[in-house]
Amino acid sequence: MAVLVGCNYPNTRNELHGCINDVLTMKEVLVKRFGFDLSHVQLLTDAPGSVVLPTGANIKKALGHMIDQAEAGDVLFFHYSGHGTRIPSAKPGHPFRQDEAIVPCDFNLITDLDFRQLVNRLPKGASLTILSDSCHSGGLIDREKEQIGPDAATTNNNPKKFFGSDASLKFRLPPLERDLFESINPDEGILLSGCQANETSADMSPHEGGGRSYGAFSNAVQMVLKEHSGQLSNKQLVMMARDVLQAQGFEQQHPCLYCSDQNAGSTFLWQPEC
Repeated sequence: MAVLVGCNYPNTRNELHGCINDVLTMKEVLVKRFGFDLSHVQLLTDAPGSVVLPTGANIKKALGHMIDQAEAGDVLFFHYSGHGTRIPSAKPGHPFRQDEAIVPCDFNLITDLDFRQLVNRLPKGASLTILSDSCHSGGLIDREKEQIGPDAATTNNNPKKFFGSDASLKFRLPPLERDLFESINPDEGILLSGCQANETSADMSPHEGGGRSYGAFSNAVQMVLKEHSGQLSNKQLVMMARDVLQAQGFEQQHPCLYCSDQNAGSTFLWQPEC
């Protein structure tokens, strides 16, 4: 099952160009290459006329529903293309640390703590792969083991937003309760991030993209998958995507991989035989 989210933020000063294209392309790849049933792929975009917008509440609802439906052996996939940000950490013992978050179209942030909670809810034998083509996406699953990095902290301060009961758990839980969401090592969370935690991810405009807009990391992943028809491990896919970006001149963007040692060598979106 998959949830695909593309946020272009149309008619705003934060507007992007390629995010919806990214997830539309991934939708085709999931069905044609990886055998996903089209009815099990949910698409949320802020394209004009969209019925279900990718707000923070809607994204969390879609992800929660996907996990609630999962069983042992299921492969769950979340592709996010849009803005990302960093916010001052409120975790005990980390006064200078910043946490990573994605930015839905209503700016109701979904943080690394929210993704940790989702991974911890996975039924035994199911996996959740997250591909986040967004700025500061390294470390987007709190406490997940870094396989390809490294990341580095920055001192940027970003404003918090509060949304009551719909807000991220980061803003609703007291500090001691946040520590309850520790990783279960090894767990079945797999994060392919478009960049390190202190970096930005490029969005290519129609002019720069030769007439088609796209996120640089999403496009690099698509190129690698197209050029290699066989199975690729999560680690191979990220390293090859890094090579593609470097060849294209994106020297300040370094995709990362966060997961257990075993999942680093596991095949990307591979489903075990029942």
